[in-house]
Amino acid sequence: MTRKLRSQRMITGAAIVIVLLEAVSLPQGGLAAEEAGDDALRQRFRYLSENGNSNCSRQFMESITKMPMTAQLQGSCCSPMDEHRYIEQVKGLRKYQHITMVPADPYDIPAGLAQQLLPHYADTLSPREQTAYDYAMENSDEKGPCCCQCWRWHVYGGLAKYLIREHGFTGEQIAKVWDLSDGCGGAGEHVH
Repeated sequence: MTRKLRSQRMITGAAIVIVLLEAVSLPQGGLAAEEAGDDALRQRFRYLSENGNSNCSRQFMESITKMPMTAQLQGSCCSPMDEHRYIEQVKGLRKYQHITMVPADPYDIPAGLAQQLLPHYADTLSPREQTAYDYAMENSDEKGPCCCQCWRWHVYGGLAKYLIREHGFTGEQIAKVWDLSDGCGGAGEHVH
């Protein structure tokens, strides 16, 4: 075997080994992709749980309309965030990703989206629509959009009215969205 042929085979062999090593180390879907996604969510959780700017005060709620649209409402209002629950919530909210008005992360909400949802809280519902809203109030984990009547109560109350009117959501669907969007912190009762 000539030296040139041996060199080519060594280079080809090395290239195959590199390709195989890269293929093994990259998530290709399934469990590996899910684990990589969970790792990213854990990193996101750590950031949001340590760097929140959100609180339950009336002043904070009133400041939302003055914030730049690109600002973020981050962290928990009431209790420390729970990592396991956070991951479940974000994954559960992916079901609604086709509706741009549903925040994808209950602990990281664009101020511009909150500004769009706040006015919907004052919307008047038809008797049938009000029945759906009342059902969600009675059956959601927090017995409403949040544990207290803070900015989240108004933003997610507005979201509920929007979803009922524009997307025909039932009371059961609103309760699920509220439960998945609970931004009060803690482990919560359950996630649907």
